[in-house]
Amino acid sequence: MADDADKIHATPNLDQLESGPWPSFVSGLKRLRDSKDKPYAPMMNDLLGQLEHSYTNRLGYWKGGTVSVFGYGGGIIPRFSEVADKFPASKEFHTLRVQPPAGYHYTTDILRKICDIWEQYGSGLIALHGQSGDIMFQGCSTENTQKAFDALNAIGFDLGGAGPALRSSMSCVGHARCEKSCYDEIKAHRLLINNFLDEMHRPALPYKFKFKFSGCPNDCVNAVHRSDFAVVGTWRDDMKVDQDEVKTYVAKVGRKYMIDSVISMCPTRALSLNDDDTLEVDNKSCVRCMHCLNVMTKALKPGDDRGVSILIGGKRTLKVGDLMGIMIVPFMKLETEEDYEKLLEFAGKILEFFAENALEHERIGETMDRIGLPAFLEAVGVDPDPNMVKHPRTSSYVRTDDFTEEAEKYFARKKFDRAAKMAKGNSEAAE
Repeated sequence: MADDADKIHATPNLDQLESGPWPSFVSGLKRLRDSKDKPYAPMMNDLLGQLEHSYTNRLGYWKGGTVSVFGYGGGIIPRFSEVADKFPASKEFHTLRVQPPAGYHYTTDILRKICDIWEQYGSGLIALHGQSGDIMFQGCSTENTQKAFDALNAIGFDLGGAGPALRSSMSCVGHARCEKSCYDEIKAHRLLINNFLDEMHRPALPYKFKFKFSGCPNDCVNAVHRSDFAVVGTWRDDMKVDQDEVKTYVAKVGRKYMIDSVISMCPTRALSLNDDDTLEVDNKSCVRCMHCLNVMTKALKPGDDRGVSILIGGKRTLKVGDLMGIMIVPFMKLETEEDYEKLLEFAGKILEFFAENALEHERIGETMDRIGLPAFLEAVGVDPDPNMVKHPRTSSYVRTDDFTEEAEKYFARKKFDRAAKMAKGNSEAAE
């Protein structure tokens, strides 16, 4: 680098971040900077220079703006430097949010292609993945934004969401590799995103809205506390227990370890170990925490009557602090095309409610907090359910015995209604 403008910037503050025991992002940025034969090397050099400048002055020097590609209103995060005179090569450092394949199923060939595209048009810096699930292509000039998108679009990728819009979605690896999976996560993911794609590309919502899909209550994509509409796999019959595998496990680890690490860890005391080393499960008390299934993978599995629970309103801190999703649909079957259409219809109803009733810069969880759960349930046409009560056993307004008695009546009615519907269906089929 002969010119003064191309000299490597000194980064004493950033260098300290490489001295710890953990891998540092600074090392990655320097590796890109030192790729002298790559077109992005000067950009990464000035990026490090600006970052060092920020660390020295304890100020950020990026400002927003408007950058888009033809036909889209979102999907790109603009970043313009306020110190472009000092670091001209990184004066524009935009990020393209790109939707990943559902379940994060990539081939090595497609990974090489996206890396080649970003080396040609961007900085070479890629983050897999953002909290909304996007592939984050970080560092692009305004001139190259359209070129990069066209190249990515040509191999099958589309922009994700940014701004007050539907965001890209996440789904776990699911039934492709996980035996805990309770539904087809990838199908549900693609169904909802494909049908609401306009809400993503043309921002028109009060604020952001996220779908996430987890195949079981392990919730590997953080759906319950990081999405507005969480679809989490579950089951409503008895957990499947292989008693021979239970005995094998107890013989391997010992009764004390079994009691300390499995039985005693059950939050509702639904497990007990018999004298003959068989496991007894009080399925009525099981809350699907997944601990025992994760520890005893060969012995315990989800039941056969599988479906999903839908929780609404999870998010990180904004107006009213962190919120966990509230159980709105305790169980929904997802097997037939008709079942998936019901999911799509319900998702559309929630999005419509959000668009019409939320305040500006307000997530749906905050809307629910503002108007109250009863008003929300009435608006979206969902009947109240005991499963929606967060802490029935600790409520100072409801005696535990009374609540349990009323809940038993409710579940008995549900069971009777379900049996009546099945009988009616069988009768109609016979005719």
